[in-house]
Amino acid sequence: GMCIYKSWLKKYRGDCMRIEQHPILKFDHEDSVEIYFEGKCINAYANETIAAALVAAGYTEFGHSSHLHRPRGLFCGIGNCASCAMRVDGVDNVRVCVTKCRQGMQIERQ
Repeated sequence: GMCIYKSWLKKYRGDCMRIEQHPILKFDHEDSVEIYFEGKCINAYANETIAAALVAAGYTEFGHSSHLHRPRGLFCGIGNCASCAMRVDGVDNVRVCVTKCRQGMQIERQ
């Protein structure tokens, strides 16, 4: 079944921050999947990256820097930096900006 977003997200940001229509780009939103971010179910699409699904659901803090513990999130968006590195299905340091969503994925901050 479909999972729901956090109630505050619906209240303050609407149902979703995902771009549904664009004057130039085409989005394939055919294959809906459910991924789990720290145990919370998130609706995603199989052809989008984990980072895109998390941002669409209102999650922008993917971790913290090791030294000063400052928030880290989406930075380069092309897999060159490690700002978006997260634990995916038990594997550390997965760059979620270039990793596509699959049904049932377990994503955690590390």
